[in-house]
Amino acid sequence: MHVLVTGATGYIGGRLVPRLLEAGHIVRVFVRTPRKLQDVPWHDRVEVAEGDLQDTAAVRAAVQGIDAVYYLAHAMGAEGDFERAERQAVETMAHEAKAAGVRRFVYLGGLHPDGELSKHLRSRKEVGDVLLRSGVPTIAYQAGVVIGSGSTSFEMIRHVTDVLPWMPAPRWVRNRVQPIAVRDVLYYLVQALEIPAEVNRTFDLGGPDVLRYGQMLNGYAVEAKLPQRPISVLPVLTPRLAAHWFNVVTPIPRKLATPIIESLQFECVQREHDIDDVVPRAAGGLTSYRRAVRLALTKMRTGQVETSWRNATLSDTPADPLPSDPDWAGHTVYVDDRKRHSSASAEDVWRIVESIGGDNGWYSFPLAWVARGWMDKIAGGVGLSRGRRDQKRLEQGDALDWWRVERLDRGRYLRLRAEFKSPGRAWLEMTVTPSEDGGSDYRQRAIYFPQGLSGRLYWYSILPFHGVIFPGMVERITAAAERESDRSLSTGHNWTKQNGSHQSAHEEAA
Repeated sequence: MHVLVTGATGYIGGRLVPRLLEAGHIVRVFVRTPRKLQDVPWHDRVEVAEGDLQDTAAVRAAVQGIDAVYYLAHAMGAEGDFERAERQAVETMAHEAKAAGVRRFVYLGGLHPDGELSKHLRSRKEVGDVLLRSGVPTIAYQAGVVIGSGSTSFEMIRHVTDVLPWMPAPRWVRNRVQPIAVRDVLYYLVQALEIPAEVNRTFDLGGPDVLRYGQMLNGYAVEAKLPQRPISVLPVLTPRLAAHWFNVVTPIPRKLATPIIESLQFECVQREHDIDDVVPRAAGGLTSYRRAVRLALTKMRTGQVETSWRNATLSDTPADPLPSDPDWAGHTVYVDDRKRHSSASAEDVWRIVESIGGDNGWYSFPLAWVARGWMDKIAGGVGLSRGRRDQKRLEQGDALDWWRVERLDRGRYLRLRAEFKSPGRAWLEMTVTPSEDGGSDYRQRAIYFPQGLSGRLYWYSILPFHGVIFPGMVERITAAAERESDRSLSTGHNWTKQNGSHQSAHEEAA
C-alpha cells in the first residue's frame, strides 16, 4: 500500500517507518522540517512531504495518491488551548483524506477509563473520535504504557529507580496498569493494514502483565540488578507536584512527564481483547514487562536506541532556525566569537566536537554548566540531564542536553539551538576547517537574540560565566583533539617500528 506517516520524527513514527518499508509498503512522511530526516538510515527510501498539519494546502498535497494514513502526531508537552489546535489539525486531515479517497486511518492513543479525563487524555480520545467519524475506516488503537529503549515511560521508571534508594510516591503507584512493549505496538501498527477494510473501531492494546506501578518500578530494579526499592505513599503528591518531582529526579521535562502522570491517576487496563479476533499474535506471543525492560537495557548498553523521548520537540521551545548573518541588521544581537588554530587535523577536532555533551561533558567549568542546568530544571525546563542518544554520533534534530541539533554538516559545521528557559533565543555554532599546514582552524560562536529588557539583562548577568566557559571550551576542545592526534601518531609509529623489525627478521632468516 501507499501509506502516509505523520509524526515520523517522533518516538513511534521513527520506528514504524522502516518496518513499513520492510513489509513492502511505499511510504511518504509528512514533516515540518525535512532536514531532521537527513541522517536517518531510511531517508532515501521514502517520499517526503513538507508542511504543517494546520496547513490545509500542505495536507491536501500530502494525501494525494495515499491508501492509508498513520496519524501519530500530537502536541508534546503542550499547555494552553492545545486541545483546539489538535482538533483543528485532525479535522483538516480527516476532511482532506476523505476527499482524496484514502481508505484507512490508523491512530495510536492511550488506554483510559470512562468518565472524566485529564486534558491530555481527553484530547487524545477526541482525536480518535474525529477519525472514527471521518467516513474513512479507522483503526484507533488504545495502548497501555509503552516500554522500550528511549520511551518516556521507560526512562521515567529507569531514572527514578536508579537514583532513589527509597521512593516517596503518589497514591497512584497502587493503580493497576497494563504496559506493552514497543515491539508489540509496532507489530500491531503494521498489521493494521491487514485488518478488513470495513472495520471502523477502537481496539485496546496491552501486554500480558497487569501490574501496579510500584511493581513496575521494582521489576525494573530486578532486571537492572539493583536492590528492590521500598516505596512510601505520600497523599500530598498531587499530579502537578508529582510532575515537578519527576522533573527534578529524572531528565524528563515536566511538560513530558505531566501527560503520563495524569494518565496514571486511573487504572489503565484492557477492557476488551477483540484485537485477537482480527490480528494474529506475533510469533512468540506478547512480550512480558520484565523481558521488555531487559530488551531496552540491552539496546541502551549496545548503543542501538533507534528513537528516543529526547528528540521530542516541546511545544513552547524555540523552533525557528538561526537567521543568516545579513538578516541580523536592525536587531539587537549579542555574539561571543572565538577562534583557535590547532595542530590536530580537522578530522581529529571534529571527532571531539561531535562527541560533546552528555556524559562526555562540555570541556569547560562543569560546575557552571551544572548550576545553569539545575536553574533550568527548577523553572520547568529540560535541564542539562537530557544527555544524548548516541555518545559518539549526532544526527540532525537530536537533543543534546539543553540544546537541539539544528544543523549538521558532518565533518565541518554544527549548530545547536538552545531549549533552556531564557528571555530570548540562543544558538551555539562550532566550525572546523582544514588549514594549509595540515592542522585545522576551530571557530566557536555563541549567538543570543534578547527579548525585551529582561533578555538584555540576562545576557549581561551571565557575561562573567561566558568569560570563563567559552574560552575554556575553545582551548580544551582543541587540546583534546591534539592529544588524540598525538596518541594516534604514537600508536602508528610503534606499529611501524614493530612491523619493520619483524620484516628484518624474516629477511635475515631468508
